[in-house]
Parts: sequence; structure tokens; C-alpha cells
Amino acid sequence: MSLTIHSDEHFMKEALKEAQKAYELDEVPVGAVIVSNKRIIARAHNLTERLNDVTAHAEMQVFTAAADYLGGKYLKDCTLYVTLEPCVMCAGASYWSQISRIVYAASDEKRGFSVHSKNLLHPKTEVKSGLFKEEAGELLVSFFQKKR
Repeated sequence: MSLTIHSDEHFMKEALKEAQKAYELDEVPVGAVIVSNKRIIARAHNLTERLNDVTAHAEMQVFTAAADYLGGKYLKDCTLYVTLEPCVMCAGASYWSQISRIVYAASDEKRGFSVHSKNLLHPKTEVKSGLFKEEAGELLVSFFQKKR
């Protein structure tokens, strides 16, 4: 598959690179990037172990970095690419950021926002799921098998 530089596939591959960084740091391998005007403005991965902070999910880290880059708390006209479906906390943060679009790879059938309520997202936020779900899922499965 050929990836164009501004495609969802290209940006999800970048989020997968962030997930790999988390894996190598012995963090749950979730990675995220935020794109504005076809450009990555923020990158992050889970840092809950390193920061000893249960809220240091990849999405929370990337929201903060993107808001800092833009100089404001709202992420309108931005897209979040994340390798795992956001949890309720991260979905709530996405609501408050007013992010325009979320693209996620693997579904989280236990903790994902869609299990609880799709109303957790801002009403104008578009969602696309399943992009590179196998790759993201394999990284997560490998991580947790290593832990056992």
C-alpha cells in the first residue's frame, strides 16, 4: 500500500511509532499524534509508569503538547490519531478540547469510550476506527504477554 504524505494511513503510522517508543520504555504501548493543516503538531505516548501518574495517557500528553503548540486550549480543525480507542477520561478531555476528528486503530472492548457512551465526545467530533488495528493490537498483545 502506498501512503501519501497527508493520508490517515501516514499519520497513523506515526502514532504507531509513538506506541513502539512506549513499548520500549515498558509502558503500555499506546501512541498518539495530533495533526493540524496536514502537519503533525504534537506527538506522545503513554508515560504513566515513568511519571507515576495514572492520567499520563498518550492522548492526555498529546492534547497538552498540541494546545501548547497552538497557544490555546481548543483543538478545532485538528485530528487525533491514536493507536487504541480512547478511554472515558481521554474521551472527556477530547470533548473539552473540541477536537474535530479522532482516528483510532484498535478498539478497547473493556475501557474504550464507545463501550460506555458515544456521547462522551463533542457532538461535532468525527470518529474513524479500525485503521491499522491489527498492528496496534499485536503490539498490545505482545506487551501484555511479556508481562505474564
